[in-house]
Amino acid sequence: MPGSTKSSTRADAHLWITVLAGGSGSRFWPVSTPTRPKQLLPLAGARPLVVETIERARAIAPDARIRILAGAALVPPLRSVLPDLGVDAYWVEPQARGTAPALAWAAWRALREDPDAVLVSLHSDHAIRPLEAFVEGMRAAALLAERERALVTVGVEPDRPEIGYGYLQPGARFDPADGVPAFRVSAFHEKPDLATAVGYVRAGHLWNSGIFAWRADVFLEEVRRHARGLSDALPLLDEGDVDGFFDAVTPISVDEAVLERSDRVAAIQAPFLWDDVGSWEGLARAREAEPGENVVVGTGRVVDGGDNIVYAEGGAVILWGLSDVVAVHTAGTTLVMRRDLAPDLKRLLDRLPEHLRQAPR
Repeated sequence: MPGSTKSSTRADAHLWITVLAGGSGSRFWPVSTPTRPKQLLPLAGARPLVVETIERARAIAPDARIRILAGAALVPPLRSVLPDLGVDAYWVEPQARGTAPALAWAAWRALREDPDAVLVSLHSDHAIRPLEAFVEGMRAAALLAERERALVTVGVEPDRPEIGYGYLQPGARFDPADGVPAFRVSAFHEKPDLATAVGYVRAGHLWNSGIFAWRADVFLEEVRRHARGLSDALPLLDEGDVDGFFDAVTPISVDEAVLERSDRVAAIQAPFLWDDVGSWEGLARAREAEPGENVVVGTGRVVDGGDNIVYAEGGAVILWGLSDVVAVHTAGTTLVMRRDLAPDLKRLLDRLPEHLRQAPR
C-alpha cells in the first residue's frame, strides 16, 4: 500500500522493546521457584527462555531501546544469564501490580526519552519460531500501531482447542500491514472450558498471545479514558514518585484495565509459531518426544511406558511400566503426578506446607 514503507521505517526508528520478566512460574514447580522462575530455565531448549527472548528482541531493536521489567530480587539472576546487557536495561518495579501498571509506567518512561516511541511488549517466557517470521510479524504490528494509532495485540491461529489461553474475536479487516493480515478486535474472551474452546476454534477466533505493540502516547491516552485508577496515579510519576505510583494502583492486567474497554484495539495474525510454555504440557510441546511419546529432559529413561514427561536436574529418573505421568527431580525435591493434573499444579502448592513449597535445593 502507498506509504507503507515510509511508515514502517518510521516505526522501526522509534521501536522500543519492553520484556515482562516477573512472575514465579508456579506451574513448573519444583524446578521453577520465586527465586529461580521459569524464565531463567532452559525449558524449551538449551538456553533459558529469557535469553531466547532477548535474542528475538535484538533482531528488531538495538540494546539501547530494550528494557526488562522485573522486581529488584530478579535483577541479579537475570543479569547472570544476560551478562552483556547493562544495568540501564532494567526498569525495576518496586512491587508486582500486574501488567497494566507495569506497561503504563513503561510507556511513561519511554515517552520521556522518545516522544514518538512505539512499544513492543514481549513476555520473557514464550517459545517462538522461526526468528525471521517473528521479525516480520512484530514489524507489521509496530507499523499497524503507528498507521492506525491503535493498540495492537498479536493473535495466533490455534492448532487445538486450548483452555489455558484467552481468545480474541476478529472483526473488520484493515489493509495488511507489510503483507501480514490485520483486523480490529471485536471481543476478548477469557480462558474457556473445553466445549467453549472448541467453539472458538471453529468460529475462527485466535489465541491472545499477550504480545502487544502501541505508540506510548496512544496507550496512555487509552489508560486515561478507561482505567481511572491508573490514570489518577499517573501524576505521581510526573512527580518522580514511582514507589507511590505502584502503591496507589490496584493489581490488574492490561487486558482487563484497557484492552477489553477500548475501541482502538487491533491485531495482526502471527506469521510465526507461538507457545507460552506455561506448564509441563507446554514443555512437552516445545521438546522433541522420544519413542513412546515420552519427553525426557536430563538423565532419564522410560521402560515399558508412554506419554510421560521426565525432567531430571542431577541424578537420574527411571520410569518402569508407567504411562501418562510427570516425574520431576531436583536436588532437593521430587514430584511425581498424573499428567492430567499438571495444569492444576497450583492447587497442590496450596495444600503443601511452606517448607515444602520452597522446594529446597
